[in-house]
Formats: sequence, structure tokens, C-alpha cells
Amino acid sequence: MGFWVFMLLMNMLVPLTMIGFGTMFRHHIPDEINTAFGYRTKMSTKNQDTWEFAHQYCGRLWFICGLVLLPLSNVPMLFVIGQGEDVVGNLGGIICIIQCVCLVGTIFPTERALRKNFDQNGIRRQAYK
Repeated sequence: MGFWVFMLLMNMLVPLTMIGFGTMFRHHIPDEINTAFGYRTKMSTKNQDTWEFAHQYCGRLWFICGLVLLPLSNVPMLFVIGQGEDVVGNLGGIICIIQCVCLVGTIFPTERALRKNFDQNGIRRQAYK
């Protein structure tokens, strides 16, 4: 039972991290473009406008994904209460892989939104009338 509780707690780390950093990125964007902390891609670091847009957009995605992943990650663990460590560990590992795919997968819609809203030089596109 102890290993099951451990795996349950470990499966909550990624969604809770996404919720926490999602909230932080939406409301407290890192002030300066840096190479140590924040959403750092070639497009997001073009200028301050792209930096802020990327953090707000990615922050919203992380927050929503974290809220969705939290229950979806814990419910399957209820089906393996009392099972052996192999079963619990395998399911926990699969859940962790899925969570990491979701975490990294948010890069693609964020980059697409950046390219839709900014040109290659990081200048905001004007909306067509």
C-alpha cells in the first residue's frame, strides 16, 4: 500500500506543477527575457511582446491541462489499489509518460499562436478588417 500512495503522489506532481506554473506565467510573467527561467524558444525570445504573449498563452494551456490531468491521472490508480508493485509501477509509469507528452505538447499550439500573431521579426500582425 505504501508504494501505491507513493505512485499516487508522484502522479500528482506534473499536473500540480502545470497548474502552479500556469497560474504564475499568466499573472507574473518573468520581467526580462532570460536564458534560465520561463518559456524560452527562438520565437518567444524575439522581444518583450512575444515573451509576454508566449507566457500568457502557455500559462493558460498549462493551467487547463493541469486541471484536466489531475483527476485523469488519479482515477486509474484507484483500479490498482492492493495490486503488486509491478502493476502499480507500470501504470504509474504509463501515466507519467502521458503527462510528460501533454506538458511538452503545449509547445506546438503556443508556437503556432506566436506565428499567427507575430511575423518572423516578432512584430505583431495587424488584424484584417
